[in-house]
Amino acid sequence: MALVNRRNNRPFPRQQEPEHRINERIRVPEVRLVGDNIETGIYSIDAARQIAREQGLDLVEISPNANPPVCRVIEYKKFLYEKKRKEKEMKANSKQNEVKEIRFTPGTDDHDFDFKAKHAEKFLQDGNKVKAYVQFKGRAIMFKDRGELLLLKFAERLAEVGALESMPKMDGKRMMAMFAPKAVKKKEGKEKTDK
Repeated sequence: MALVNRRNNRPFPRQQEPEHRINERIRVPEVRLVGDNIETGIYSIDAARQIAREQGLDLVEISPNANPPVCRVIEYKKFLYEKKRKEKEMKANSKQNEVKEIRFTPGTDDHDFDFKAKHAEKFLQDGNKVKAYVQFKGRAIMFKDRGELLLLKFAERLAEVGALESMPKMDGKRMMAMFAPKAVKKKEGKEKTDK
């Protein structure tokens, strides 16, 4: 049952449980102790807490599923800060690949085709996928063969930097084709620019 504040009849906010068990919350008979200025080994929980107290630091359970659980002697707030910083770095380093769209019509002229092909080449070189589609409006649906030829020509143009994942297919009033980047070609291109 939650405690209720008499003034406004609202429950008191719950204290948030810490992410890791620390100090007195660790309830196992022995732990494997790691940390700076500590001889790594298996200690009784009382001995491990004593070592942490002597250094003015916290005993933090970092691997509860190990046998025995692994604990580190460190300042808990510093430990959380380092953990968040590492997670942020990893998130920044993992680049999210996007799907870029290129739209054509059955009557797309050569200049527009070249312009869009250059953009698609750049997208593929950056590691993104490209979804190319031909949009059919009104009576233009009669020219499905033109749309297919246009996408196959586009695939031929992008053959050096991207691979056609599937043949062009109709989806409603659109004919679509997906292109994935060729990673090998991308690396070779970088080597050429480095020289």
